[in-house]
Amino acid sequence: MDNVARLLKESWTLVEEHRDRLSGHFYARLFLLDPELRPLFPVQMTGQGDRLLEAIITAIHTVDDPESFDEFLRSLGRDHRKYHVDATHYETMGVALLDALRSTAGDGWNLEYDQAWRDAYAAISAKMLAGAAADDDPPFWHAEVLTHERYGLDTAVLTVRALQHPLRWRAGQYVSVEVPRYHPRVWRTYSVANAPNDDNVLEFHVRTPQGAGWVSGALVRRVKPGELLRLAAPMGSMTLDRASERDILCVAGGVGLAPVKALVEELASYNRTRWVHVFYGARTRDDLYGLAGLQDLVAAHPWLSVTPACSEDDDFDGELGDISEVVGRYGPWTAHDCYISGSAPMVRATLRVLAGDDVPPERTRYDTFGEL
Repeated sequence: MDNVARLLKESWTLVEEHRDRLSGHFYARLFLLDPELRPLFPVQMTGQGDRLLEAIITAIHTVDDPESFDEFLRSLGRDHRKYHVDATHYETMGVALLDALRSTAGDGWNLEYDQAWRDAYAAISAKMLAGAAADDDPPFWHAEVLTHERYGLDTAVLTVRALQHPLRWRAGQYVSVEVPRYHPRVWRTYSVANAPNDDNVLEFHVRTPQGAGWVSGALVRRVKPGELLRLAAPMGSMTLDRASERDILCVAGGVGLAPVKALVEELASYNRTRWVHVFYGARTRDDLYGLAGLQDLVAAHPWLSVTPACSEDDDFDGELGDISEVVGRYGPWTAHDCYISGSAPMVRATLRVLAGDDVPPERTRYDTFGEL
């Protein structure tokens, strides 16, 4: 597997700067091989290639970590049940992917790379199919919007109830969401912002830049209580290690607060001995939409502290600066379990701070909005 991992990463350098061409060739070849696959995808394919490439990149980066590789792919297989794909679809996608890689890489491609991708794709599809076959849950859940609250122009907090079947998730995980009324067959992932509960209610924090984000835009500006969404199987490993006795550091940027809030809520159900430090950053005071809720949790739980920070608000009476810089001022965090959630630049900066504190990588878990 080590040699396969090397060949995958080496060959990926031939195509990574030509991702648009790679994804365009892949989908053109896929739909030519099997036109019946086209209705499984959104009418507008804008951004679809990015999600394909994110999955490929994640698989490449975990192939030399068998445990993570296995769990990621089994989860991905369970998640892909929402597309109603089967074994024959996987075979067709494998042919299209190899064809796209060869075409995009050009003269740099060789037989070793070709065989490595064949072997890797066979392992990937087998594990995804096994994950799908082992799942007794429905391909997706219908969920009714219960509440919807706007914060400014671009942020909303909404709660939904999954209908008909229990939806089991762990604090810190995320689910794919579809808004069928406005954008059918377009799915986006959002972290669940509350701990599991018997009422089958999930909370989401959604932010959308103005003029961007179809699903996020609909969730922020158009969806109303009573409407129906679809939710896919939970994924993600930014979950609590209940066996650990170490104190906990949580770092959240913007709507990255969602999984951190869920982790704190789960800790509130059993924690008595671990100190939990939450750092919550945004551009301005108005962007700290969840601060009041965090302060309520602090008032109820003596083991919890919250440090808010603003990077572009000189009048803010708390910490000033990027949240990663603020975390660095309060360190070192060498003896903590660390959880980070936010934009890719924010996560990268915070990981550098923790690396400077010699925090072991296995004690750091993160969830990023976009590629690292």
